[in-house]
Order: sequence, then C-alpha cells, then structure tokens
Amino acid sequence: MTSPLRDHDLARAFDHAAHRYDRLTALNPGYRTDLRRSARRLRLPRGGAGLRVLDLGCGTGTSTEALLRAAPYARITAVDASAGMLRQARDKPWPARVTFRQLTAEETADLGEGPYDAVFAAYLFRNVTDPDRVLATVRALLGPGGRLAVHEYSLSGSAVHRALWTAVCRSVIMPLGAVGGDRALYRHLWRSVLDFDTAPAFAARLADAGFTAVRAAPVAGWQTGITHTFLARNGAAPALEDTR
Repeated sequence: MTSPLRDHDLARAFDHAAHRYDRLTALNPGYRTDLRRSARRLRLPRGGAGLRVLDLGCGTGTSTEALLRAAPYARITAVDASAGMLRQARDKPWPARVTFRQLTAEETADLGEGPYDAVFAAYLFRNVTDPDRVLATVRALLGPGGRLAVHEYSLSGSAVHRALWTAVCRSVIMPLGAVGGDRALYRHLWRSVLDFDTAPAFAARLADAGFTAVRAAPVAGWQTGITHTFLARNGAAPALEDTR
C-alpha cells in the first residue's frame, strides 16, 4: 500500500490543494460544527480574555475560526507548515489579535511567544513524523495547568469503524480529490488515519508524554468512532478555572 506523505512532500501536497481545500471540507457533514465543538471543549474562561492560545496546524484557518468563536477575546497565534494553506487563511478577515506564522509544529518552540494558556491542534498529529517530539514541544509551550485539545481522525479500534473509513475514502474522498488533481493528498488522508494511533492508544501517548486529566470524547454523526477530541492538561495546576 502507498505510504503516507511526510514533511516537505506533505507540505507541497497541501500547497497544491489549498485553493480547493475549503470547498472540499465543506462537503463533509459536520466538519465545521465538530471543530467548533472541540474548541469549546477547551472551556476557556471569560471568552479567552487575557489568554494566549496557539492553533497548531491551522491550515486554511477553519480551526482558527473555531477557536475565535470559543474564545473571542483571546490572543491567537496560528501556525502551519504549508505556505499555500496559510495564504488561504490570511485572505480571510481576522481581528488584530489573530496572527499567522509559517512554521512546522516542531519549529513553533522557536517563536519565543510562550507560555500559552491553551493549545488547539486539529488534524495535525497523524501528519507529523514524530508525534512524541511534537507533544514534548506542546508541553514546553504550555504554562502550568495549560489546556490541550486535539481534534483528530483517530479510529476507535473497531473493525467496523476501520471499514467505514475505508469505504468513505474510496467512494467519496479520494474520487473528489482526484478530480482536483490532488489524488496523492487524499490517498494520504485515507492511509494516515489507518496507520495512526487508535483513540485509546493516542490517549495513552498523551499520558506517557506527561499530560494529565487525559480523556477522549467522540464526535457526533457519521464520524463517531472515526474522529475524537482529546483533552488534557499540562500538569495538575488548575490555572484556568472555568467561572462561567
């Protein structure tokens, strides 16, 4: 089987697909709703007032928009490795407190902006070569008690969900990608999900990386058992108590 794309090859594939990416994701029922729900699950107090939030792997800014809805007063730094995806993101209207940077997940530590109060990472971890290294970077960027939400295609471990994912990819996702000339990227999407951690395995990876209060919450709709929100803290200190 074709191996998933990695590093520069993957960034180039996203560059090529960037101008069609929002149109394709709009065909996925619940795509934006699920991202917004995951961002709300961070439960940032006071609408994010006075908080610094990192959107790690922001793509075209759909995850950034979800964060802005959940925490409209937070200062958000959004980073992505793909120049093409970032061009699409920057072309959208944003308040001045949202900034974009072209960086890989591993390079984000070089920004010198930490510590962050929360990190949101959507559809990122199955795309990185070394997820443990990225998790270590996230922990270094988060302040004590800082919050992490990972929104990711991570299968439940059930053969039924694995078969459903393959069926959807072969009948819908990969044919649509091929029409736009992005066959390799959408084959990567299919393969990367199959090769990535199951939801219990990724939750265990978070705990092994030193995160606390780890839990996995499934999304609703057809993606139940296919996509999960993973929530965790950097240590036990309750730095951001939700007073709402």
